Amino acid sequence: MKVHLLYRDRDLDVTQPLPRHAADLIQDLELETVLNAMARGDRFVFETARRVILSSLVSDLETVRYRQAVLEDCLRQPALIRTLYQLTIEAQESERKASFIFFKDPSLILMRSVQILELLFAVLRKLRAIADEQAETFCSEGLRELCAMLQRELSDDYLARIEEHLRELHFRDGVLLSARLGQGNKGRDYTLRRAAAPQGPWFSRLLSRGKRAPGYTFRIPERDEAGARALSELRNRGLNLVANALARSTEHILSFFALLRRELAFYVGCLNLAEELAGRKLPLCFPTVAPAEEQRRTFEGLYDPALALTQRTAIVANDGHADGKRLILITGANRGGKSTFLRSLGLAQLLLQSGMFVPARAFHASLCNGLFTHFRRREDATLKSGKLDEELNRMSAIVDDIRPHALLLLNESFAATNEREGSELAHQIITALVAHGVTVCYVTHLATLARRFAQEHRPEMLFLRAERLADGRRTFRLVEGEPEETGYARDLYARVFASDLEIEAKPG
Repeated sequence: MKVHLLYRDRDLDVTQPLPRHAADLIQDLELETVLNAMARGDRFVFETARRVILSSLVSDLETVRYRQAVLEDCLRQPALIRTLYQLTIEAQESERKASFIFFKDPSLILMRSVQILELLFAVLRKLRAIADEQAETFCSEGLRELCAMLQRELSDDYLARIEEHLRELHFRDGVLLSARLGQGNKGRDYTLRRAAAPQGPWFSRLLSRGKRAPGYTFRIPERDEAGARALSELRNRGLNLVANALARSTEHILSFFALLRRELAFYVGCLNLAEELAGRKLPLCFPTVAPAEEQRRTFEGLYDPALALTQRTAIVANDGHADGKRLILITGANRGGKSTFLRSLGLAQLLLQSGMFVPARAFHASLCNGLFTHFRRREDATLKSGKLDEELNRMSAIVDDIRPHALLLLNESFAATNEREGSELAHQIITALVAHGVTVCYVTHLATLARRFAQEHRPEMLFLRAERLADGRRTFRLVEGEPEETGYARDLYARVFASDLEIEAKPG
């Protein structure tokens, strides 16, 4: 049985390695805050959401739209999706509830498998009932096909046969075996047989009057331990094939529930995140997704969900139109919201690639062939390398992996050296990447670099600036505008030290 809730033609592969730079994405974009909101304390949901989001960086357009349709169904019926998820947990707990065995004894293996299957059988019936009741309420291909598969594979006849087999496997009337005599009169070809259906008392009396087939019966004395062991060995030989087959069947059904739980966990995480953001009265939208080569990137009301989840004050959102832009250069006042905007753009792209909603009123963007971040890091406490060396090493690793139509987010990169050298380094690297088909979004205070790019007047460039009012207040919005020569550090100095200056100025 297949699940196919994340991909149309396959199930989620949990063995697929994550990108080498996954840890950088988590740290730079504060993705863990979003994942914690998705998980709500459920570590399984956390790990599943982390894997799905980080492994979707090379997602295709068809997969994104397929997941969007499934998620829209989930948002319409959140209680039902949570019920399905709880059923998968109930199914997986059947192993814990069944008897634990220490030895590979066929009889014990068979007994435990029967116990687990009886618990799973009850869950399978619930799944089938949900499929019957809800199949027509879904619009997405993924959930409709899941319901159809459950109805097809768990038909009434199939469920009836399972129930009958489970009753027989208790062997309440004993075990019937057949065997052949082999070399040296040793038994071979031990085979478990189905006992004849019990007949009525009148039929039994009729047989007793006629000629019956010859047979032999022997009984083992109660204290004959060796005879009991020999009889147990004979019984196990007959049960061995059945026990192994039943154990494999149990594993097969459990693996189906494990896969269903994993793929549902991603959508449960999406429901949790949607509820968290809706509770803060923040907008969400399903993005319009375009192929990577179209270079679309337009948004309204885009905000940083990680910031929204950690503070209760009003969140400032941004609008932007960057279609066809290969370089987005962001300059302006210190503490003006530049890094926050960069994170909001990166998180929105990650969620889009995963087939999720994005934190904005509207978002129209192309897929990217990989998302990379290069943010500032703290000084190396071990003093094994300088800060510039560390920055260049990380950039070298990015260049090794990056491809055309990728998105690279730079935050204060190459600021560890002087203005002239940092600007020259950044200009050469960015120019080469843009020429290679990479989209670069760069937050910088390197005035020389910003001025140099501005003088080139290339149409694929977009210049954004952190807005600052005349009185020095920050609006935390980004507006289109040519780079300025200052980051207004004096504003921050005045804010911190103004009260001290006033005290010193008063007469004693």
